[in-house]
Amino acid sequence: MHVAGRLPRIAIAGSLAQKPRQGGHTWQFLNYLLGLRGIGWEVLFLDRLEPDMCVDAAGNPCAVEDSVNLAYFLDVMRRFGLGECFSLDFGSGTRVYGMPRAEAREFLRTSAALVNVMGFLVDEDLLAAPPLRVFLDTDPGFGQMWCDLGQADLFRGHDRHVTIAENIGSPACTIPTCGIDWITWRQPIVLAEWPAQPPALPADGGRFTSIGAWRGPYAPVEHRGHTYGLRVHEFRKYLSLPRMTGSRFEVALDIHAAESRDLAALAAHGWTLADPAVVACDPWVYRDYLAGSAAEFMATKGMYVDTRSGWFSERSICYLASGRPVLAQDTGLAGLYPLGTGIVPFTTLEEAASGVAEILGDYPRHARAARAIAEDCFASDEVLGDLLRKLGVA
Repeated sequence: MHVAGRLPRIAIAGSLAQKPRQGGHTWQFLNYLLGLRGIGWEVLFLDRLEPDMCVDAAGNPCAVEDSVNLAYFLDVMRRFGLGECFSLDFGSGTRVYGMPRAEAREFLRTSAALVNVMGFLVDEDLLAAPPLRVFLDTDPGFGQMWCDLGQADLFRGHDRHVTIAENIGSPACTIPTCGIDWITWRQPIVLAEWPAQPPALPADGGRFTSIGAWRGPYAPVEHRGHTYGLRVHEFRKYLSLPRMTGSRFEVALDIHAAESRDLAALAAHGWTLADPAVVACDPWVYRDYLAGSAAEFMATKGMYVDTRSGWFSERSICYLASGRPVLAQDTGLAGLYPLGTGIVPFTTLEEAASGVAEILGDYPRHARAARAIAEDCFASDEVLGDLLRKLGVA
């Protein structure tokens, strides 16, 4: 719904306050909110905090008002000029920071759509308000297989379904469609927030870096006789890459201390571990960490690789925008993006090692190509405009 004389409205629902001090995760939502606002939309971000999600600076449970969660969330919203653009529920609708519940419901009623990232918003009252409910799938494969196996249905109650698995529905992709007419899409980046860095190796010679969780919140999925694994299962295939290439590799890894065998293997093979709570603790530090890298090494979840999903990380997009090449484990990227310069794909250890040599052998060319790919393929104005047209609300 659009009222004459007022900006068109759109709402995004997602989990930002639940994950404080995770700069990369924060950017995922900032690129939607800032990007939509940049093309003339009034935005509202919907989030929630349950009491058992809140911790203080030492990691101990605490009240919402005293939590790192709330302080981090409010600081990010304020510093990016979104202080009037959110409604944070922390009391089952009875207690809200930001836009009061009744006003948020009215915003939804008069909006063009609600974009519900991974079905995060489950409040039936709010879900009933917008004229169009859009499920945005940013973790493809898991939800579809759970649905196909009858284990969970994240998609119910939505009018349209969007996924970043660009190959879904194609013969080569093994992600089940679950009878849904999926809209395929790629994630946006607000280029003005990500200035390109000089196309030269950092003064220290540069590192291939990565940021991620060793396992993450999901278990592997057994589907139609195949086990679809996690990042840990893929990363182990490339442990010898630093020794094999003589290059520096650093991973800001969320890994439990109990993973002693993997930690020892990483150290033995020459990997440097950084603390993501330090190098990715907020959107600004995260951006600086990527800019200070030579390139990204992207080993991803087996789910994305084995399904030939066409998935491409929002983190990798940030590297590209910074003018940092991406050495990317191939998820079925051929035909989707320019490959070979800027994005160098690999499927084996040997190909990954060759990719390192290729990037370092002509670094300025790869760095310039990285930024060009970000501009051509992921610029928020074009990508978000494309999504709105596909949804019929542009």
